[in-house]
Amino acid sequence: MQKKIDLVNGPVLSSLTRLAVPIMATSLIQMAYNMTDMIWIGRIGSSAVASVGAAGMYMWLSNGLAALAKMGGQVNVGHALGASNSEEAAEYASNALQLTLTLGIIYGLVCILGAKPLIHFFHLNQAQVIRDAIYYLEITCGLVLFSFLNQTYTGLFTAIGNSRPVFLATTTGLVVNIILDPVLIFGIGPFPVLRVTGAAIATVTAQMIVTVMFFIFAMKDTVLFQYVRYLKKPDLHHLKGIVRIGFPTSVQSMLFTGISMIIARLVAGYGDAAVAVQKVGSQIESISWMTADGFAAAVNSFTSQNHGAGKKRRIYQGYVSALKVVFVWGIFCTLLLICCPAPVFRIFITEKDVIPLGVDYLRILGVSQLFMSLEITTAGAFSGYGKTVPPSVISIVFTALRIPLALILVHTTLALNGIWWSITISSILKGVLLFVWFYIFMRGEKLIYNRK
Repeated sequence: MQKKIDLVNGPVLSSLTRLAVPIMATSLIQMAYNMTDMIWIGRIGSSAVASVGAAGMYMWLSNGLAALAKMGGQVNVGHALGASNSEEAAEYASNALQLTLTLGIIYGLVCILGAKPLIHFFHLNQAQVIRDAIYYLEITCGLVLFSFLNQTYTGLFTAIGNSRPVFLATTTGLVVNIILDPVLIFGIGPFPVLRVTGAAIATVTAQMIVTVMFFIFAMKDTVLFQYVRYLKKPDLHHLKGIVRIGFPTSVQSMLFTGISMIIARLVAGYGDAAVAVQKVGSQIESISWMTADGFAAAVNSFTSQNHGAGKKRRIYQGYVSALKVVFVWGIFCTLLLICCPAPVFRIFITEKDVIPLGVDYLRILGVSQLFMSLEITTAGAFSGYGKTVPPSVISIVFTALRIPLALILVHTTLALNGIWWSITISSILKGVLLFVWFYIFMRGEKLIYNRK
C-alpha cells in the first residue's frame, strides 16, 4: 500500500494530477453510485423519487456533521505530514476517527427516533410517498455511521497523498450497489419486492462493505495508520485543533442543506413531480460539482502539505494548475446541460408530463456550472491553508440569499423556474466572490510572488 505521492517536491502539475485523477474518478464513481439509485427508483415512478428526495435531504444534512471530523482531520494531518511529524499526524487521525464514531451514532439515533416529524417537514402530498420516505430515512440515516467513517477515511488517505484506497473501496461499493439495487427493489429471484426500502438496504450494505475495505487498507498502510490508536483516550488539544478547522466547514454544509430543505419545501408546493425533478436534476448536475469536489480534495491536500513544509510558491502553482483543469470541465458540463437536457433527463424519468420540468431545471442550472466548480476548487485551496472561514462565509451568505430571491421570482411569470434561477444566480455570485477573496489573500500572503 506504499502508493504515497510526494506533494512537496517535484513537478507541481504531475504531483497534483497523480493525486487528483483517482479522487476525480472516485467522485465520478460516487456520482454513478447515486445515479444508480435514481435510475432504478425512477423506474418505479416519480412518487418514489420524491420519497427518496425528501429523505435524502437528511442524508445530505448528515454530510455537514461528518465534515467536522473529516475536514479538521484531513487538514491537520496534512500540515503535520508536511512538517515531517508523523506522530502528530497520527494523533489527529485517531481523534478524527473517534469523533466520527461519536457523531455518527448520535445522528443515527436522532433520525430513527424522529423519522416521522422529520419527513412531515416537507408537507408531501401522498400517503405512500410519506411512508416510503420514512422507511428510507430510518435505514440510510439510522446507519449513517458507515457513511461518516467512509468520509473520514477518504480525507485521511487523501491527506497522506494516497488516493488509491479511496478509488478501490468506492468502486467496490458501486459494483455492490449496482447488483443489489434491481434485486432488492424489484424482487429478483428469491428476494421480495421492496421498492424504496430495497434501495435503502442496497445503499447501506454497499457503505458497510466500503468501510470494511477502508479498515483493511488502513491496516496495511505504513505512512499514517500504523501509528493510529483507535481505542486511545481522546486528546482535548487535538480535538480542539480538529474542531477549529472543521467547524466552519461543518456549519456551512449543514446550513447549506438546511436552506436547501427550505427551498425543497417551496418546490413541494408545485407537487410531488417538482420534488422528483429537483432530486433527479441535482443528481445529473453532480457531474460538475462532484468532480470539482474531488479535485478540490486534491488541492486541499496539496496545499496543506506544502503549507506545513513552508513552500508558498508551490501552493500558488498548484491552485493555478487546478483552475485550468476545472475551467475545462466546467465549460463541458455547462454545454451538456444546456444543449442536451432532454435525453439526459429521460435516463432517469420517462413520464412525459415531468420531462419538460426537468429540461427547464437542467438548462437554468447549466448556466452556473463553471462558477460552481470555481467556488468548490477555491474553497479546497482555502481549507488546505487552514482558512476555512472565508469559503464558509461566502457560502452561507449567498446560499441564504436563495430564499428571498426565490420568494420574489416565483411570483413573477417564472413560477417554479424562479426557484431554479435563484440557485443559479447565487452560485455565480459565490464563485466570483470567493475567487476574488482568494486572489487578495494570495497577494497578502505573498503566495504569488514568493519564489521559495
